[in-house]
Amino acid sequence: MAGLRERARRAVQAELAAVALELFTARGFDEVTVDDIARAAGVSKRSFFRYFPAKEDAVFGGVQVMGDDIAEQLAARPTDEPPWESLHAVLREWVARIDAESQATLRLIERTPSLRARFQQKREEVRGSIAAALAVRTGLDPFTVDLLTTAAGAAVECASREWLRAGPEGDHMELVDTAFTRLRPAAATP
Repeated sequence: MAGLRERARRAVQAELAAVALELFTARGFDEVTVDDIARAAGVSKRSFFRYFPAKEDAVFGGVQVMGDDIAEQLAARPTDEPPWESLHAVLREWVARIDAESQATLRLIERTPSLRARFQQKREEVRGSIAAALAVRTGLDPFTVDLLTTAAGAAVECASREWLRAGPEGDHMELVDTAFTRLRPAAATP
């Protein structure tokens, strides 16, 4: 569990990310400067850079926080729960939490090449945190952990792309459940 200082840091980082996303969505990523974000958030440019190394990272500020939280929640799952079911339960909960802002953010990422590249990098970092938590909880070998977390990430990613294509009528949670069901390992995983 994160300490008080770390939780406070995460809260400020999430707030800065939210301000940045609002500006990016309204004006476009390339039209917004770090000065614009800092001014709108009521912090200095220097403070912004304490939380994010680059403007692109503000789009993904919540991604790292989310990854850390997912890893913590995964570690807290019952030890007798199959790993695939644990991944499904935790990731499903997070998809439900972020649905409201996801479509706008995903569309912003899709239309901004620099964000697409950074998103892949961040996604891999988060997957690494989740894999480490799964490995500790289950004691599974690195290959199996990598396979399970990569498949779970693919399930969420494919469900999200289909959700974007479907528009407002799409049911993101149903798509996530369908993806996890279709990818469920055939052999029982210890």
